[in-house]
Amino acid sequence: MFQKPRGTRDFTPEEMKKRRIIENKLRKVIESYNYKEILTPTFEHFDLIAKKTGEEIRKQLFVFKDHGGREMALRPELTSPVARFYINELKMLPKPLKLYYFANCFRYERPQAGRYREFWQMGCELIGSKSPLADAEIINLAIEGLKSINMDFEVHIGHLGVLRGVFDEMGLDVETQNKIRHLIDKEDIEGLEKFLNEKIGEEKKDIIFKVLEYKGGREILEKVKEDLKDYPKAIEAVENLEEILDFVRHDYVINLGIARGLDYYTGMVFEIYGKREGARQVCGGGRYDNLIETFGGEPTPAVGFAYGFDRIMLNIDDFEVEEEAILITPVKKDKELIKACLDIADTLRKNNKIVEVELMGRRLNKALDYANTKGIKKVIIVGSRELSEGKVTLKDMISGEQKLVDIDKISEVL
Repeated sequence: MFQKPRGTRDFTPEEMKKRRIIENKLRKVIESYNYKEILTPTFEHFDLIAKKTGEEIRKQLFVFKDHGGREMALRPELTSPVARFYINELKMLPKPLKLYYFANCFRYERPQAGRYREFWQMGCELIGSKSPLADAEIINLAIEGLKSINMDFEVHIGHLGVLRGVFDEMGLDVETQNKIRHLIDKEDIEGLEKFLNEKIGEEKKDIIFKVLEYKGGREILEKVKEDLKDYPKAIEAVENLEEILDFVRHDYVINLGIARGLDYYTGMVFEIYGKREGARQVCGGGRYDNLIETFGGEPTPAVGFAYGFDRIMLNIDDFEVEEEAILITPVKKDKELIKACLDIADTLRKNNKIVEVELMGRRLNKALDYANTKGIKKVIIVGSRELSEGKVTLKDMISGEQKLVDIDKISEVL
C-alpha cells in the first residue's frame, strides 16, 4: 500500500474548509491595501534559488534535472521568484508595485512540529519605494491580517543595518558577516561565541553581543545610539528604524537580535511569533533593496513579508464549520422523481445554494440518516403526490419540523 511522501500531508474536506476560511480572511485584509495576486512557477532554475545563498543551499532543496539536462529546484520561498518575474515582465509598471501570493513551497529538511517538506506561504512584496512609510505599511499589513483571524501573537522589529554598521566599522568581510548572521539566526550562541573569539577577539565580540541584547520598547533606541556613537553607519540604521516606527500603528517589541536566515535582507527586518511551541514564528519579512539588482535588474528598492500559513493554522483555536449544504432526495427510487430532484437542484444552484442530490438509491430514512451524519440541516423530500400539486416537503434536521413548500418559491424559503 502506498503512503504519502515524508514531510507531506493529506487534508480532509473539513480541514480544507477551515484553511480556506482563514486564507480568505487574510486575502481580504491584503486586498484592502490594493495588493494584486500573482503566481510564479512551482519550480525555477536552481541557479536563481542559489544566487544569494550559494551552493550550500542544495542540501535543503528538492533539485532535479529536466530532460534537457537543465538543473531545476522546487521553490523554497517566493521572494526570489517574484524578483525574477518583476525583471522579466513587470519592471515597466507604475511604482510602487504591490503584489501578493499564496502558494506551496518545498524544502528538504527533517520534518517536525510546524515544519514540513511541503508547506504554504502567503506573502506580500512592495517594489519600488524606499520610503520608511513602505516598511511601516508592510508591518501594519502583516499585523492586521493576523488580527483579522483573532490570533494571539507578538511582533519583534529590528534593523540589520545596526549590526552591519558595526561589522563594517570592524572591517569584517561579507563572508564573515554572513556566517555571524546565520549563527545568530539559528540562535547558536555557543557556536557564535567560539567563531567570534577565533575571528575578532574579546573586545569586538562584546560589542556584537551587546547589540544582540537590545530588546524592549522604543526608549531603548536612545541607549543604542549612545552605546554605538562610534559606529556612524549603525546610528544611521537606528535613525531609519525610528522613522519607520513613527508609522507603525500597532504594539511591537524592538529586537536588534533578529538576523533573518536569508541573505538578501538589507535593512528593517521583523518577525511575528505565535504562542504555540514548535510553531512559534508565523511571519517574517523585511527590506531587500539589493536583490533585484543581484538578479540582473536595475537597482530597485523593495520590502515584503511572508506568512507561514501552516504555522498560523497551528496557532489559532479550532473552530466549527457550519454546513450550508441542502440534500434533495426522492421518497422512492423513481426516474420521474429523480428528474424532479435534478430540476430543483439546478434552480437552487443558480441561486448560489450548495446542493447535493441523493445518489446512492437509499430509502428515505437512510437518506435522512446520511444527512444527519454529514451535518446537513435542510432536506428537500420529493414525493409523487406533492409533486403533482407543485410542492415538495422541506425538513429541518435540527428541529425535525416538516412543511410543504411551493417548488417555484423554494429558493425564497431557503
